[in-house]
Amino acid sequence: MHSMASLQTADTLINAHGVDYLIIGLYFAFVIGIGILAKRAVSDSLDFFLSGRSLPAWVTGLAFISANLGAVEIMGMSANGAQFGISTVHYFWVGAIPAMLFLGVVMMPFYYGSKVRSVPEFMFRRFGTGAHLVNALSFAVAQLLIAGVNLYLLGSIVHALLGWPLWVALLIAAVIVLSYITLGGLSAAIYNEVLQFFVIVASLLPLTLIGLHRVGGYQGLKDKITEFAASAPASAGVPSADQQLQAWPGQALSGFDSPVLSVVGIVFGLGFVLSFGYWTTNFVEVQRAMASNSISAARKTPIIGAFPKMFVPFIVIFPGMIAAVLVSEIAQLKGGGSPPGGASGRGVQYNDSLLFLMRDLLPNGLLGLAIAGLLAAFMAGMAANISAFNTVFSYDLWQRYIRKDRPDHYYLRIGRLATVAATVIAIFTAIIASGFSNIMDYLQTLFGFFNAPLFATFILGMFWKRMTATAGWAGLVLGTLSAMAVFATNEWGPLDLPGQGAAFLSASTAFVVDIAVSIVVTMFTEPKPVAELRGLVYSETPKEDLIDPHEAAKPWYQRTMPLAGVALVLVIILNFLF
Repeated sequence: MHSMASLQTADTLINAHGVDYLIIGLYFAFVIGIGILAKRAVSDSLDFFLSGRSLPAWVTGLAFISANLGAVEIMGMSANGAQFGISTVHYFWVGAIPAMLFLGVVMMPFYYGSKVRSVPEFMFRRFGTGAHLVNALSFAVAQLLIAGVNLYLLGSIVHALLGWPLWVALLIAAVIVLSYITLGGLSAAIYNEVLQFFVIVASLLPLTLIGLHRVGGYQGLKDKITEFAASAPASAGVPSADQQLQAWPGQALSGFDSPVLSVVGIVFGLGFVLSFGYWTTNFVEVQRAMASNSISAARKTPIIGAFPKMFVPFIVIFPGMIAAVLVSEIAQLKGGGSPPGGASGRGVQYNDSLLFLMRDLLPNGLLGLAIAGLLAAFMAGMAANISAFNTVFSYDLWQRYIRKDRPDHYYLRIGRLATVAATVIAIFTAIIASGFSNIMDYLQTLFGFFNAPLFATFILGMFWKRMTATAGWAGLVLGTLSAMAVFATNEWGPLDLPGQGAAFLSASTAFVVDIAVSIVVTMFTEPKPVAELRGLVYSETPKEDLIDPHEAAKPWYQRTMPLAGVALVLVIILNFLF
């Protein structure tokens, strides 16, 4: 693992001027100002952890997407765009939208209607202590690791762009995120995420438009990628032009030689197990919907989020594809070279694609806006991880297992202390993240370990009333261990899957093992009485508990099902177009 100090010797990638610093400074002032304003609305723990369940659907919908539009999404997806081309859209159109619509239509009524404060608390109601403790602990660990990823990328980008030593960049970034979440809790995080969404779009859209203009439009980009793929040496392993310019069958992304296996891997591994596992059980996302002011708003939160989400590829993947033909360092890397420098100081990587494109295309002023956009993305991601962690730690671990029946203000104080502790720990988990050359692989591996088995337990428990508490925790534990076993055999043999294929396979294995173990264990153990399953199992919950009776009178664009239908049609059209 390389030392973080080694990053401090790299030259700055971009020459920022006074106007750029002014824009960045104004952005930071806004962020902390929102935290101070939000603090006035925090009077109890429900305000701090779930915004008092008071926010409208459009606010939570934009926050839902912004919380996901973190460092990994922007840097990782632009890196994938540079390396693999258009097949990266599967992370959005197959690996996000269907699961987001399912969350809104099917699962959100259970989360919101049961008035639980977190996803692990829902697990407690359905399966009892064993599954709850496994879920709460694994979720808390995952959030600390992922917050470290966001913080590491944030620190290394600030270092590369502005020349600050990495440890200074890490500390300043951590202090700013810490200040607004400690002050205003989830409301501060959510309102900042709405601001960050607009800042991110405003900073990345010019990059795409100027880049496309420079290469001669989309047709010009296709011509340049075709030319590059034809002239690249075979040893560089550059995917063919067809693979880079057509989303299906996506072999460049999946790493499978067979088109059939590639489609199965993408649809089942990414589109079903990893995607549904992430979007439907990940409390970081679900927490935003739980902060809504009604069951109707909670259901619409992920559906409203689906509309901007399906167009995000145009501002994150396209710049990566443009960088691969326009930026000399990225083109050299893709052609098998090892250009020195980059944000890490260890040589140029695909993760640097956006930074180099900003350097080559943006004038000062727009450059400051772009840097502010990247900082916004990294802080949104980290704040989402930490605000979800402090809720699960305070309610699901501290209150349930360590200190029960204390006054509300006690848990509010614990939440603020957990926020401080999580931020400090994230500085150290940032060091772990710095040891991985491909951040996207690291994250997909974590999702395979934690989210895939959790989704299997959830979906089986929600639709099969016979499933027992013992089956809940046994499936989770053995599913997670099986994902780790697949990861180990790919790392140290005999498996050898390139691309993201190993993550897809370990997630699929975890899902199948969890389901199989749960079914077998259920046959030998005692189920919960049916009377206790209302609001937890689909067949035992009356329909009126799952919908807002006032929604039927609203126009179609304010109703859950028509909105979900429009989103689904749009994403199918996008899949056919590309």
